[in-house]
Amino acid sequence: MSDRSHKTRTLWLCGMLHALTHTYHVALLPLYLPIQKDLKLGSVEQATLLVTVLGLAYFVPSYPMGVLADRFSRKALLTTGLAINGLGFIGLSLAPNYPWALACVVVAGIGGSFYHPSATALVVGLFPEAKGRALGLVGIGASVGFFISPIYAGWRTVNAESWRAPVFELGVLGLVAAGVFVWLAEERRPRSSEGQHSRAAERMFPSAALWLLFLAAGLAFSLRDFAGCGMSTAASLFLQNAHGFNPQLTGLALSGIFIASAVSNPLFGGLSDRGRIRWISFTLLMAMLMMTAFPRAPKGGLVPVLLAYGFFFMASYPMVEAALMESVPESVRGRVYGLFITVSGLVGTLSHWVAGHWVEKLGPRATASASYYPLFGLLSLLVLVSLAGLPCLHAIRKREHVNGAVATAVPPLSALH
Repeated sequence: MSDRSHKTRTLWLCGMLHALTHTYHVALLPLYLPIQKDLKLGSVEQATLLVTVLGLAYFVPSYPMGVLADRFSRKALLTTGLAINGLGFIGLSLAPNYPWALACVVVAGIGGSFYHPSATALVVGLFPEAKGRALGLVGIGASVGFFISPIYAGWRTVNAESWRAPVFELGVLGLVAAGVFVWLAEERRPRSSEGQHSRAAERMFPSAALWLLFLAAGLAFSLRDFAGCGMSTAASLFLQNAHGFNPQLTGLALSGIFIASAVSNPLFGGLSDRGRIRWISFTLLMAMLMMTAFPRAPKGGLVPVLLAYGFFFMASYPMVEAALMESVPESVRGRVYGLFITVSGLVGTLSHWVAGHWVEKLGPRATASASYYPLFGLLSLLVLVSLAGLPCLHAIRKREHVNGAVATAVPPLSALH
């Protein structure tokens, strides 16, 4: 089999792992109320806290995982992470109480943290001349996982009369997929131990100015992540409280956020290889408009608005990842990406709990659509502010390019405009 075929197969297998990784992130979104009832929780914000804790456990180890990705087999790391993720969900399905559930989502989150630093660096290394398109194609996996997970979780919960059934079954699926990946995936031959040592010793950024720009970019995009996570949880509670959706219908509606991104991720990812900043800006501005419109839409228009929101919002992720990866040398990409999502993700994942707390405080007003206008308005404003991260990434790449630090086979600087 040709080297190109090996690369393509590994690309799609990374997409499969991407699907499972994000399946776990959103599987609980339509299940907040059943979980609250089954575990006898005092408030819905305790149920939403499970997703926040999962996210914290996912993002906190991201930098160490990036260090590992720069030193060891990325294939082995990806396989191990998915297996741990699946085991965490199997444990969650058996949880007899809330502390057990919290412990299991921590395990699941740690397993998920293996994915992005290793997979992003692996894919960019395989396709250095088409980073945006390659990451966009891998992003289809996330779209599939995001789409199927809430539908399946909601449908299975209603039919099995228990939220535990889909959680257990998704956990088992992760173990099976980990076996398939380790069997079929390929990666470039590892460099010598001396080369690995030199890569690990290389500094991520050679100056304080670059560090400041990087941290500023991470903080800016953490606002995008906060808005996106908050949108999914707020939409779930809004649909169930204000429009009477059950878990199955809620899962189906939330899937609208993600299915269109199966088209928009590769579409805008490819377009961005010829103009990164303008396409990222366009997609996030359109997503901001959809977020503002969502609680004001008539009941029949809620799903189309979620569809349009997801089409634009989710497409920003592979484009931002490509902009970040082409700004730094290959030898530090795992660490850079790991630290980036630590900064952006830790802030972003707090929004699940914040949204739950906000809705809890609405009390009887939670049944009125107008009560949600300030919440969705704030989330859309955060998306706008997150655009401040783009000039930071541009400045990093410009300085690294001038210093000759960026790996070869990257697009010209003009491609960022």
